[in-house]
Amino acid sequence: MIRTRFAPSPTGYLHIGGLRTALYAYLFAKKNNGKFILRIEDTDRERLVGGAVEKIISALKDAGLNYDEGPDVGGDYGPYIQSERKNLYAKYAEELVKKGGAYYCFCTKERLEQIHKDGAGKYDKHCLKLSKDEVLRRIKAGEPYVIRQNMPVCGETVYKDMVFGEIKVDFKELEDNVLIKSDGMPTYNFANVVDDYLMGIDYVIRGVEYLSSTPKYNHIYDSMGWARPNYMHLQPIMRDASQKLSKRHGAASYEDFIEKGFVSEAIINYIALLGWSPKDNTEKLSMQDLLNKFDISGISRSPSIFDEVKMRYINSLYVKEMDADLFHSYAAKFYPRYDYLNGYDLKYLSGLLQSRVEVFTDIANLTAFLPAFDGYDAGLFTNAKWKTDAALARTMLPDLISLCEGGIDGLHDKLEEYAVKTGYKKGQVLWIFRIAITGSANTPGGATEMAALLGSKRVLERLKYSLNRVK
Repeated sequence: MIRTRFAPSPTGYLHIGGLRTALYAYLFAKKNNGKFILRIEDTDRERLVGGAVEKIISALKDAGLNYDEGPDVGGDYGPYIQSERKNLYAKYAEELVKKGGAYYCFCTKERLEQIHKDGAGKYDKHCLKLSKDEVLRRIKAGEPYVIRQNMPVCGETVYKDMVFGEIKVDFKELEDNVLIKSDGMPTYNFANVVDDYLMGIDYVIRGVEYLSSTPKYNHIYDSMGWARPNYMHLQPIMRDASQKLSKRHGAASYEDFIEKGFVSEAIINYIALLGWSPKDNTEKLSMQDLLNKFDISGISRSPSIFDEVKMRYINSLYVKEMDADLFHSYAAKFYPRYDYLNGYDLKYLSGLLQSRVEVFTDIANLTAFLPAFDGYDAGLFTNAKWKTDAALARTMLPDLISLCEGGIDGLHDKLEEYAVKTGYKKGQVLWIFRIAITGSANTPGGATEMAALLGSKRVLERLKYSLNRVK
């Protein structure tokens, strides 16, 4: 059975790039009737952020990436948090030392700093020369040590990547990285290999930054006599041609985009297309569509540029297809942000907004006219198409006030009758009326829809206010 994993470090929110890696690993596993595993890699204790694990789990589930095994759901290969597996790594590190694939290093911080000051590009294998007896003596004496990988000094290593093909790396380019730190915790370079082996991960899907260092991991597999997994490395998501998408440039995490009013289905749809394309070039893809169409032949070898305008467009497709109740349930999560909407019929407002919303934070701009009414520019009454201006508003408004004093039921018919009776064009009446009650040329509905939203009392108050504006 194919087993893939997503193994994030809990250093904050789930970045869009990480979510895409998780998505591809999920799709590849499910496409092949395999299993998708979540593993938390928290060995870098200095960078941990409190609550990050919970945020990652919440984001994955909200996005529909339901893993088969993980910290909160368990499984046969747990624990699924690296810090809870600490005792496992020491055993395999010691075995790797016995097989010649690693060695104990007692070099002090000062010596390592001096090596770099002297111009050495990497560690000089100084402690590899220590005898077994000396190593045991120094360990018993309580000297602090790390365990380093023993990389060959000449030759090259070759492996095949599912996206980039054959990869060759000279051993001389690879350093004897630390595998077990002095506190006994493993580094990523060791823990990810041991965990992937013990968890039966046979397809490793991760960022392209690991493409050139994968030979180090392969050397551990080879030294231990373990079968190498298959690899799929993914190009990064870029903000532009030279910079990766990151938090310092604005929204970059799944939660950021949910907060900005995107729906999870659209986020998943869009990031799926950042580095992969279906053979039929379809743009709107549900999760089931992705499962049906995903194929590694569509994965790009080039970085992808994140385009929020395109993402908004895709989000708008999902918004337009929502039924009225679903749209309102989403919009209702955003309405409390805008205190000025208190007292309005929000279900009715949702009906007016749906065709105009791309992302749900658009609600702010689409309703901004409501609190901005006082002091609006009377020049808005001027409309070249309908040949209206403030002078015509001054003439018409007393009649419109009288027309609404008995309520606004049947308002559309009343305004039409008024236009016929007075000889005004219907468009003139509707334009004057809408400006007079909204103070805006851009509203999420016409004159009568805005009147229904405002209600009889507000309509009459605003008509009288507008009459004073044009006197």
